[in-house]
Amino acid sequence: MEVLEQTDLITLTLPAAEAVRELLDQRNLPGYSLRVFISGSGCSGYQYGMGLENNIQDEDTVFEQNGIKVVIDDVSINYLRGATIDYVNDVTGSGFKIDNPNAISSCNCGDSGAEGGGCGSCQ
Repeated sequence: MEVLEQTDLITLTLPAAEAVRELLDQRNLPGYSLRVFISGSGCSGYQYGMGLENNIQDEDTVFEQNGIKVVIDDVSINYLRGATIDYVNDVTGSGFKIDNPNAISSCNCGDSGAEGGGCGSCQ
C-alpha cells in the first residue's frame, strides 16, 4: 500500500485536519487514520461515515493531507472523488461537513430531495 502525498481525490481542509488531529490527541491514538466512507444513500443524497482507525486494507486508497492520513475503501472512493471535507464551527453548531460534487439530491419521482424535505412519495 502506497500513501499518496498529493491528491486530487479528496480535499481535507486545514480546519478539518486540525479537528481530526485534536480528536487523535484527546483519545491518545497515535498512528491512527481518518477513514471516510459512503454508508448508503436516500432521497437526500449520500450518507457518509467517518471514523478513526488503524486497520488499513490492501485495497484501500490512502493519502496524506495537512498531516492527516485519510483512508477510503475501494467502493467509496468512486463516490467521494472530488469531495471536500471541512470542519465548521458557527452559531448553529460544529461538526464535519462533506461537500460532494457527485451527490445528486433527487428522488426517483423527479422531485427535489433538497434541504428541508424530499418528495411526497418517498417514505
